[in-house]
Amino acid sequence: MAPGVGKTYEMLRQARRRKAEGLDVVIGLVETHGRKETQSLLRGMDVLPRRPIEHRGRTLLEFDIDGALERRPELLIVDEYAHSNASGSRHPKRWQDVEELLAAGIDIWTTLNVQHLESLVDVVLKITGVRQRETVPDSALSRADDIEVIDITPAELRERMAAGKVYVPETARLAADNFFKPENLTALRELALRRAAQTVDDQLNAAMRVKGLEGPWAANDRILVLVADDTMAGALVRQGRRLSDTMKDAPWIVAHIARGRQEDGEAARSSRLTDALKLAEQLGATTVVMNGADLVSTALRYAGQNNVTQIVIGKGADNRLKEFLGMSLAAELLRAARGVAIHVVTEPDEGQGAVRRRWLWRGFNRNRVLPHLVGLIYVGCATGLAYLLDLQFERADLGMIFLAAVLAAAVIHGLAPGLVAAIFAFGVYNLLFLSPRYSFAIGSPTDILTLFVFMAVALATGLLAGRSRDRARDAQRRTSDVTALLVATRAFSRAPTRTDAAQALAEQTAAVTGARSIVLLPQEGELVVVAGAPDRDALGAGGMAAARWTWERGEAAGHNTGTLPQTSWTFRPLQGVNQRAGVVGIEALAMLPGSDQEKLLTALADSGGVAIERAEFALHAVEAETLRRSDRFRSALLNSVSHDLRTPLSTVLGSSSTLLELGDKLPASTKQDLLESIREEAERLNHYIRNLLDMTRLEGGGVKLRLESANVENVLRTATARLSRRIGEHSITYDFPQQLPKVTIDPGLLEQAIVNILENAIAYSPEHTEISIAAYEDRKKVIISIEDEGKGIPTDELERVFDKFRRLEEPTDRSKGVGLGLSITKGFIEAMGGTIVAASPIHGDKGTRMLIALNKSNADVWKDK
Repeated sequence: MAPGVGKTYEMLRQARRRKAEGLDVVIGLVETHGRKETQSLLRGMDVLPRRPIEHRGRTLLEFDIDGALERRPELLIVDEYAHSNASGSRHPKRWQDVEELLAAGIDIWTTLNVQHLESLVDVVLKITGVRQRETVPDSALSRADDIEVIDITPAELRERMAAGKVYVPETARLAADNFFKPENLTALRELALRRAAQTVDDQLNAAMRVKGLEGPWAANDRILVLVADDTMAGALVRQGRRLSDTMKDAPWIVAHIARGRQEDGEAARSSRLTDALKLAEQLGATTVVMNGADLVSTALRYAGQNNVTQIVIGKGADNRLKEFLGMSLAAELLRAARGVAIHVVTEPDEGQGAVRRRWLWRGFNRNRVLPHLVGLIYVGCATGLAYLLDLQFERADLGMIFLAAVLAAAVIHGLAPGLVAAIFAFGVYNLLFLSPRYSFAIGSPTDILTLFVFMAVALATGLLAGRSRDRARDAQRRTSDVTALLVATRAFSRAPTRTDAAQALAEQTAAVTGARSIVLLPQEGELVVVAGAPDRDALGAGGMAAARWTWERGEAAGHNTGTLPQTSWTFRPLQGVNQRAGVVGIEALAMLPGSDQEKLLTALADSGGVAIERAEFALHAVEAETLRRSDRFRSALLNSVSHDLRTPLSTVLGSSSTLLELGDKLPASTKQDLLESIREEAERLNHYIRNLLDMTRLEGGGVKLRLESANVENVLRTATARLSRRIGEHSITYDFPQQLPKVTIDPGLLEQAIVNILENAIAYSPEHTEISIAAYEDRKKVIISIEDEGKGIPTDELERVFDKFRRLEEPTDRSKGVGLGLSITKGFIEAMGGTIVAASPIHGDKGTRMLIALNKSNADVWKDK
């Protein structure tokens, strides 16, 4: 109920008992306030060292949360739950330190006085006259596993104070005459016992539900608290929490209804609303911001859609006329509500004078006064025009001119300027143009009707024009939000890499919020700033600490949050589909929780997180595809080489062993056959190795061209001569024109390409068949044609015949090579700027034709022209 009742003493006594039972108990922080009895209980306990923090030239010793997390005891003692941490700490409040420790799986014992509960701040202020600055949300207390009340009578507590067991004598006398009055302590004691009794009742209900026992259950109440941007917002939130507690922790919602227009120069009002919504979230409420021109219908519609049974509203110093006419919010809501209980909270007396002074000051706001002055100018112009018409015409209906001025003021500037213009217009019209002239006396009852017409036109037109402007502004804002999302989505879809997606997110976030923005992504285990708009700013130590917290916990941190609020950046996590992708930081910016701007920023962050994750997945997919192709190439290479190299090596080894062992006993013809076999297999082995080396050169970009103007016929005949021993029973025919233009080629590469094609034709053509080699001129190209009479290539295989390790034989048939010849040929031909294609069949149902197109040399091309 108050300081000095013995909370810390009892907590330490119980901690020592648990330590004696074998539990790992650590004293994280205890404030003894110099009390010897309390200090004696710390002997023999494991006490965590405090962390020094420099603050305004002084060194303060604060709770070391990192040390506690590293130590990780089974039970941690943390005194003074409501304590405010020094500037520079990770969290501004100690109860937030406790939340982090609980999330890490550490059990906590802590102490709290009832006056520090957020929902009771106003009640305690009325009881003691002291406003508590250090508060904790009621939701934190509601989540406690157990609450133990340390209770003594007010008389006993005052005796302890008089004995110097709470404060030093001088301080004790002052406290006894102020905060520790008997009536104050009695009221605080009742609050503490009631709050503990409510917790016990909640535990009883939970136990009954677990056991399936019947009993009196709480009604399914749901509370809606309506707050505005005035001084009552915080009090309404606390009243909603107390009402929720009274109804056994009933769900409650704190809502603000925006009318679509912002008051100029009202930053303080916006800040009050933001603080109230943050307070509601800390106290366990759901917050929502809605748009609606009609507060009553919007509130009741939301209440009906969400099964709200209790509505809490505030009633300030309303206009007497509005109250008399029943136009105040409380009166309208009471009149329109059906099946809903309405709780009206009135404003304290001490706030009314301030409200009136604030209203008078706002009345002199230039932006508010200017539309009224412009409305009066409209009336002045109407007066001049009416005066001219009155001089020229008799019995002119001058009232319509003034009515037009009132209409213009109401349509262009709104309700209030329209009403002011209507009153002024009637006064001028009555003074100058109605009998008796130059007098404010009303000469006819119809003049009263004129006044009412002016007022009705101004009222109706102003209301309709105001609603139209609000709706147009809302539609324009929503259109702007949708456009921003569309632009961001397009930018994200075009981003090929994580860095590009992060830069797009930073630019779009900066454009939406009007503040600087940065994006941090993980790189090699560290969080690094990779993008920013308009510039990629470096973060200080505090900013990086907040960013790492957001990355590790997935919670907002930094300015205007509960974690490291002293930094000038607010950080939000970027959540992808499967995992967290990064962190976005926005320079200090106050936004209403649940507002359209916050929803847009959340949508951008979610889209950006998905885009960054998609870019990372795309990169991994490319790497995986590269590895897959590399593995496939390696497998095919090993699969082919393992047999195709082993076969000739086995032949060479067997023939050479036979010659060595039986050379003197073998006839000369057998020796000759063995030697030729060794040579042929060695040549074939050399051919395989040459192909592998050539393919390695092509894959690694190591082909060096030596281009020159050369005669194709010479290269073709040289390549054929290289294969003279392997032609066997095949016949070679040539078909060349008398004059064939020279081509720009690397003769060595072209010769090797022709050799590969001829070897392929020899390998796949039956004995005693013909291989035709021809060349002819075609415009700027020279075409080489090589035909064979083999079994041909299936039509569906023509496009893949130049792939690596592509062969038409059965997989077990390795006699024709590793399948690299045509692939190497294509690489060589394309390196020289030529092309190669295959055609099959060419002789009925068999035969293959290879066509190579090479560029003529420049001299021959000019001669053709």
